Amino acid sequence: MRLVIPRDYLEKIVKTAKNSAAEVCGFLFGGTDGGSLTVKEIRFVTNRLNSPTAFEMEPLEMVEAIDGAEEGGLEVIGIFHSHLNCPPRPSGKDLRGMNLWPVVWLIVTPEGEARAWVLKDEGIEEVEIVHPEVARGMFGEMEQQRNSKD
Repeated sequence: MRLVIPRDYLEKIVKTAKNSAAEVCGFLFGGTDGGSLTVKEIRFVTNRLNSPTAFEMEPLEMVEAIDGAEEGGLEVIGIFHSHLNCPPRPSGKDLRGMNLWPVVWLIVTPEGEARAWVLKDEGIEEVEIVHPEVARGMFGEMEQQRNSKD
């Protein structure tokens, strides 16, 4: 499984995390294409805990964000948030949240490290993060190899 996210979206999440004293959070909206989840839109949601070590999304903003995305033909493919003082790996609270929201969880640090995770029966599994320009390049190389064999 791969998470295809435009570089500017990821940079915006990291920049917002860097400028915040609390964890930032929100949704990744998009769709699926084979083994890839492609992010078409990000939406920040207020962290109602306003905490540097935990987040809870503001419920009304969650509903508004999801409704708006669905009207545009997008679905929730992930949740993002920041870890200000620890590595971008799911915490115990994150794991409980992953049980409630079985989508990809993207975790970033203010220093720019980003990792994505999904909960599986056997535990958490890391999801590869790819930028669209890299994904296009990989598919282009595969297509060239296929055509050269013909």
